[in-house]
Amino acid sequence: MEFTAQQIAEFLKGTIEGSADVKVSSFSKIENGQAGSLTFLANPKYTEYIYETKASVVLVNSDFEPTKKVSATLIRVENSYSALAQLLELADSVINPKKEGIDSLAFISKSATVGEKSYIGTFAVIGENAKIGEGSQIYPHVCIGDNVQIGKNVTLYAGVTIYKNCKIGNNVIVHAGCVIGSDGFGFAPDEKGVYHKIPQLGNVVIEDDVEIGANTCIDRSSMDGSTVLHKGVKLDNLIQIAHNVTIGDNTVMAAQSGVAGSAQIGKRCMFGGQSGVVGHLSIADDTVLASRTAVSKTIRKPSILEGAPALPSYQYRKATVCYRNLPSMYEQIQKMQAEIDDLKNRK
Repeated sequence: MEFTAQQIAEFLKGTIEGSADVKVSSFSKIENGQAGSLTFLANPKYTEYIYETKASVVLVNSDFEPTKKVSATLIRVENSYSALAQLLELADSVINPKKEGIDSLAFISKSATVGEKSYIGTFAVIGENAKIGEGSQIYPHVCIGDNVQIGKNVTLYAGVTIYKNCKIGNNVIVHAGCVIGSDGFGFAPDEKGVYHKIPQLGNVVIEDDVEIGANTCIDRSSMDGSTVLHKGVKLDNLIQIAHNVTIGDNTVMAAQSGVAGSAQIGKRCMFGGQSGVVGHLSIADDTVLASRTAVSKTIRKPSILEGAPALPSYQYRKATVCYRNLPSMYEQIQKMQAEIDDLKNRK
């Protein structure tokens, strides 16, 4: 692919500073830019590189004010990072066009329905009464259980397993190895301490525009209701979502986060890697958890939290300073104790 700066600016509805005829055929980081590549500047800490980069075109925010000469052609847009995402999406659609057709080695139940322009890969299995929406991409070794409903333009990468009765909305992406609708962790001990499995009878509902990273597991609800991921939720790899959890619109979670059973997560929350929430809690909209934060109490208003147990960020940072000083504080206490003991002995 090769595009001129003019074509890119028209696509993004941006304005050009520099040569409109310069051509690009690849993407690069701003610090690694080469002739013929396109890059972007969104984070101010990378501003120094815009004066050094060899990239031919740089996407910048409309309010960017250079302090030195920039040799690259600039395309000013409202949000350079979002504009880059649009270009990458366009490039991906050209480089990796959607597949169509049903592989001869796929198994599809006679009672299942597959929408037009869909793709069903080798050794994929689609159960009874399952419904696959138009334009969906079902890659090899995907297993879709009985009565599963999948919307339009859904992509299920290799090895995804979706248990019976689950519902997937439109434009959902599920990466390799995910398990959706597995049993929640429910066991009841008897008087002898033997654990007996509690059957998990519910399902998982995933709304439109959700993306789920590789090897993430989402458990089905135990009895009533559903485990629900609302519209626009984005989950990273290796995340555990337990039974009866609800995650609000446009919440994002980084790798190895975990949410215990029946927790209610608000809208637009941000979870750092390895953060966790105890079961049956509620987390307010717009809450931010730093990496490795552990929440053990309900959060009733938007907060930025750190640590285990979670503290408001400013408190956690003060506590961290004290923690770092503990060895020297301990030495001081030992010396003071020795002096006190010496005074007592003298008396």
